[in-house]
Amino acid sequence: MIRVVNVNKRLGDKNVLDNVSINFEAGKTNIVIGRSGSGKTVLLKAIVGLHGIDSGEIWYDRIRFDRLDFRQKKDIRKEMGMLFQGSALFDSISVEENVMFKLNMFTDMSTAEKRKRVDFCLDHVNIKGAHRMLPSELSGGMRKRVAIARAIALNPRYLFCDEPNSGLDPLTAILIDQLIKDITSEFNMTTIVNTHDMNSVMEIGEKVVFISGGRKYWEGANNEILKSDCKPLNDFIFAGEMAKLLKDQSSSTSS
Repeated sequence: MIRVVNVNKRLGDKNVLDNVSINFEAGKTNIVIGRSGSGKTVLLKAIVGLHGIDSGEIWYDRIRFDRLDFRQKKDIRKEMGMLFQGSALFDSISVEENVMFKLNMFTDMSTAEKRKRVDFCLDHVNIKGAHRMLPSELSGGMRKRVAIARAIALNPRYLFCDEPNSGLDPLTAILIDQLIKDITSEFNMTTIVNTHDMNSVMEIGEKVVFISGGRKYWEGANNEILKSDCKPLNDFIFAGEMAKLLKDQSSSTSS
C-alpha cells in the first residue's frame, strides 16, 4: 500500500497539490483521473520522489518515504516499476537489452539468469521472438508491452503508469489495460495509473480518484462513478464524453 497524507505542493505561486490524502491499495489498479493541469502528474512525481513536497506525508507500507535520504530512497526505487507515456525504450538497443537494463544496474545475476528473467517477463506480456528486434521495428502496442516487461523485470512491489494508452488505437488500449490489471493482481503490486481515458476507468478502475485544481474531489470504485453527485467529476466525465462524440462524428464525416 502507498499512503498520501495531507500532501501540499507549490510550484511558483500556484498550489498544485492542496491537502491531498489517498490510500492506494495493493493488488488493485488505482486510477487517478483529472484534466490536464489538475495536479495528477505532480502527484505521481511526488509519490516517486521526483518532486519534493512542502508538507504532508508519503508512506510505502510502513516506511515514510518523504523523510528518507537519497540512498534510502534508492532502495525503495529498486522496488518500483515505471511505465512512461511514450514507452521510453532505448532506441539503440534490442528488446532483450531494454528489458535487461535494470537487471544489469541493480542485480548480480549471471547472464543466464538475466536472460531467463527476460524470457519470463516477455512471455508474461505475450511477446515471443522479438528479443533481437529494435524498438523502431515494433508497433506502438508492442512497444508498450516491452515497456511493461521492463517495468516488472525486478519483480516490483509498486507500479506507476503515466497515460499508458496514449497514442494507441482503442483495441490495443483495451489489451494494455487488461495486461496492467492482470500483472497487478498476479504480483500483488500497488499500481497507480494516471489517465484521462474513461474506457480505462470503467474497464480496470478498481479504485478511482478524481483530482481537480490540485484537490481530491472524489474516490470510489468504477461502478460507483456514474452515480456520483460530485459536480466537478460529472462535468469532467460529460466534457470528455462530448469531446469523444464530436471527434467520432468528425472522423465519420471525413471518411
